[in-house]
Amino acid sequence: MDYGLLLADFERHHDVSGWPRQRTVHACLRAAILGGRLAAGHRLLSTRTLARELGIARNTVLYAYEQLMAEGLLLTSRRGTAVAQVATAAPAGDSAAPAPSTLSRRAQALAGMATPGFLSGAFALGVPALDAFPMAAWRRLLDRAWRETGPFEFDYCDPTGLPVLRKTIADYLQAARGVRCDPAQVVVTNGTQASLELCVQLFADAGDTAWIESPGYLGALSAFRGGQLRTVGIPVDEEGIAPADEDWRRTPPRLIYASPSHQYPSGGVLDMRRRLELLENAGRAGALIIEDDYDSEFRHDGPPLPAMQGLAPSAPVIYLGTFSKTMFPAMRTGFMVLPAGLAEAARPALARLPMHGRVPEQRALAAFLNSGQFVQHLRRMRRLYRERRDALLEALHQHFGDTALVHGAGTGMHLSLRFADPGWRDDRISDAALAAGIAAHCMTRHETGLRKTAWNGLLLGYSQVPATDIGDAVKRLAEVARPHSY
Repeated sequence: MDYGLLLADFERHHDVSGWPRQRTVHACLRAAILGGRLAAGHRLLSTRTLARELGIARNTVLYAYEQLMAEGLLLTSRRGTAVAQVATAAPAGDSAAPAPSTLSRRAQALAGMATPGFLSGAFALGVPALDAFPMAAWRRLLDRAWRETGPFEFDYCDPTGLPVLRKTIADYLQAARGVRCDPAQVVVTNGTQASLELCVQLFADAGDTAWIESPGYLGALSAFRGGQLRTVGIPVDEEGIAPADEDWRRTPPRLIYASPSHQYPSGGVLDMRRRLELLENAGRAGALIIEDDYDSEFRHDGPPLPAMQGLAPSAPVIYLGTFSKTMFPAMRTGFMVLPAGLAEAARPALARLPMHGRVPEQRALAAFLNSGQFVQHLRRMRRLYRERRDALLEALHQHFGDTALVHGAGTGMHLSLRFADPGWRDDRISDAALAAGIAAHCMTRHETGLRKTAWNGLLLGYSQVPATDIGDAVKRLAEVARPHSY
């Protein structure tokens, strides 16, 4: 620390004319301590050495030290004088630039969006039956993975993920979801939100146009807005995203977010003709479709539908998947499948983005998939969720009757309850339900564009609610809803 420069800098930014020298030295050291330039534990020079360095009398330094000790800013011991542990803050008039008083415009845009909430119980969204997960088997695999992980693997790993996990994911997707891919196209991420943000960073520039379903997934809207994309909400009909010819002409997109196998939040399923049409139009427009296949493993009425990505060779589709629904959210593991032509081109950029680790967890996940335990777990969850879905349908019919229509009950972990009468205000009902401890998110708060949607209703997750509890929960929801329906 050059105390001469410290003092000169203080005098340059403060009017010390007429001050006694001892006051100037005291104020300079005080400001440096409170501003953090002299950190806690820093040992100051002796009074004799500092006086000689500054070219002033030793008594001047003694006065400054004594005052700072009296204020609790300095401590003295046999080893000398040191700065005490104090809360630091830039004093008024200090040279440091003032801290920003507001969030960035990007952050303000995100803060203005509806908050999804993180409730559990009836009828929280996206939470699997955590008590039904085979935790003992997972712990054994995780313990073994840690034993097999060598010291060299504690370093940053391949930014696209552990090779054995990428191969295992590719094999599973080809067999179970009809995805056309090889391990080189798979990128392991920290979940769907991380995948969406990577899509924006890798394949779009600020100002590019991105389409998103409306009502749609607010996580995708957050990623697009955070990337400063021009976001256009495309209305959703009974099946899913429904762009008109005018949309393709007036706002041709760079990215298109879609959830064709179980539209979020309405629950619609896009038929084969509409999927092929979307692929054709996207290819003609030079757009990339982000296919979010978040919960289609849980198909209750018939076998799971194949992914849109595998319907055509070289389809312009980035396929997103996650283990937060099939296993548990705290795993924080998802994946992307990039088009073959883009996977190699994106690899250098991926290497410059946040580094990856978690080798033992990725190795344990690969073993869980390869051992067959993952498929067995999915079978058990399909049976359990179908039972809970059926209980919910029965309770909704009993307590809501013809006042609401059910959509999207054939797949996934939630359904939508669409009110037939517009007088039933879903936002008011949702707020009242939340106050009563029921997480029933409303459809209108999932609008993503300027055009108002025709969807007015509630989203009801059933995967974590025991079938025996569903009837009472729906009865309470109906009691809460009726007084707020007009």
